[in-house]
Amino acid sequence: MLGDAYTYLTQWSNWTGDDGMLTLLIEQLLLTVTALAITMLIGLPIALYLGHIGRGGFLAINLSNVGRAIPTFAVLVLLSVGSVGTDELGPYGRAGLATLIALVLFALPPIITNGYVGIREVDRDTVEASTGMGMRGRQVFWRVELPLAMPVIMTGVRLALVQVWATATIAALVAGPGLGNVIVSGFYNSNYGKGLAGAFVVAVVAFVLEVLTIGAERLVAPPHQRRTKRGEAPRRTVSVAV
Repeated sequence: MLGDAYTYLTQWSNWTGDDGMLTLLIEQLLLTVTALAITMLIGLPIALYLGHIGRGGFLAINLSNVGRAIPTFAVLVLLSVGSVGTDELGPYGRAGLATLIALVLFALPPIITNGYVGIREVDRDTVEASTGMGMRGRQVFWRVELPLAMPVIMTGVRLALVQVWATATIAALVAGPGLGNVIVSGFYNSNYGKGLAGAFVVAVVAFVLEVLTIGAERLVAPPHQRRTKRGEAPRRTVSVAV
């Protein structure tokens, strides 16, 4: 089976064409990036605002935890057989809208949880000192809270990105786009090497996305946190925060 998977991956004909792995890879990346962007536009403002005012956190986090308990595949099937259906949605292919909605619901919990917790974990002494220096609410948020919370927020984005990328393969079960078609087709037709090849590509891309987002986390971290040695708690001074 490993030999069949290697053969399938090394044949260029399997990568080209409308149903080739390269096209399916691009479709799944488009689905993943779009779902993540929609999730951030919806979830991050709510989470950051609630974290800033210090209210509604219990409701936000528990609602996101309820979202974790809902099977994404069940949501996708219900949307596909319902009014959303399996119609074409431009470059997102068949069942594109149903897949996007299901993936957005799946990505909301880590985005909301990490956004809220990141803001609330900012040292309150730093926030109070910034207020005492004459900063107003918006200035405290943009110049103190958000920069210091950015590593935690980016961790939520990283988790959501990798999870959405891996979960997007289930779109193939409702005639949707993505690399899941290679996996489903391979195992359905007892061509296990083909199915394994598709799963291997999904795993490799997930690893690449993980590495890229870890690099992004380090780039957006405040300078004093980037210089912190491993295992050493970062020093949050008023001067650095301002």
